[in-house]
Amino acid sequence: MCIALAPCAAGEGDSHPQKIEPLFTDTTNLPWVILRAVHRAARLDGVSTRARAVLAALARTVDAAKPFGEIYARRTLLSERAMQSERTFYRSLADLEAAGLIDRAPQRRYVEAGLFGRAYLYLTQKAAVLLGLIEEPTVQSMSTDLPQASSSTKANRFEPPHANVADGANTKDLSPLIFQKRQPGQVPQDLQRLRSLGFLDFLIFKLMREAREAGKRLSDVVEVCWQHLRQAKRPINYLRALLTSTTDFGHQMRAKAAAVAEAQAAEAARLEAEAAVKALDGRSFVDVLGQTRYTVTDHGTTLTVRSIDGVTRQAAGQWSQGFIRALRGGQISEEMLSNITAAATSGDHRHLNIEGRLTARPRALTVSAAEHLTKLRALCGRA
Repeated sequence: MCIALAPCAAGEGDSHPQKIEPLFTDTTNLPWVILRAVHRAARLDGVSTRARAVLAALARTVDAAKPFGEIYARRTLLSERAMQSERTFYRSLADLEAAGLIDRAPQRRYVEAGLFGRAYLYLTQKAAVLLGLIEEPTVQSMSTDLPQASSSTKANRFEPPHANVADGANTKDLSPLIFQKRQPGQVPQDLQRLRSLGFLDFLIFKLMREAREAGKRLSDVVEVCWQHLRQAKRPINYLRALLTSTTDFGHQMRAKAAAVAEAQAAEAARLEAEAAVKALDGRSFVDVLGQTRYTVTDHGTTLTVRSIDGVTRQAAGQWSQGFIRALRGGQISEEMLSNITAAATSGDHRHLNIEGRLTARPRALTVSAAEHLTKLRALCGRA
């Protein structure tokens, strides 16, 4: 006889023991002053239950050595420690602020960069005294600085703890004094034109650091390649490529500065020569050989050159610098002008020697004299 077997009921068969997950906890050793502050916050009367929970979370987070410093913790971390929702957490902060236990600073703003910073929480003196972080000030210590007095008092009463705050690794990264490098508030004057190409101030500061690490100066790179950088479709990528190149922009900058300085010096010399020539208007000069006479006219804009043979011409081009250079070098002077004037008015065909004395002009063969000599040779040949 066959007996029908019913299917196995639930729970029958091989047993399946429940897997036990290992337990973990935080091993941070908090100082006694922090534990006492958390206990006092949880037993505080006069505030709501939600406010006591948030105050206890703040007592676990605040630095024991600096109870009046910024509390570097995110709102999510504090709300998790207080076991509250975000909206309840903000209501609790409002209750603590109304009770005078915390101060909520306004959110910091960087106007030039268009960014917003963090808004930190601070414990008041009343909260620090109630939590036992500092001793209650007496009449003698009212005029002293409370944070300094409390630090010295705690240093005498408590040994150095293993940790100052709970979850130090979480809150340590929030401190701007540790990982943030504050940038100057003003971009250098020669780099402000990068803003017109879409560069933000913080990006400009970052590029300055990258240029310094590459052994360059961002100002030199921008000054040398500004025309190409302004016409680039992606100026940020183009500037980064320039920073990683092997081009010596400092040498190009120095060569460009030297060319500009040379051009400025030449322009200054030209203006100085024109001013000096304008002061010599109407005066005449002669060279050391006494064969050329120079006259400055038309308010120093025209130089008339007259040779001893009577050929007269006007100097062309930029003659003022060469004339002043020759005058200062002693190649021309004004000392022999009286002798030249006397010789010209008397009709004498003599010229001046190097010493400045009048000597007889050497005889020259003229056309008429040559014809007479030819006729005399012809007569002599017939005889």
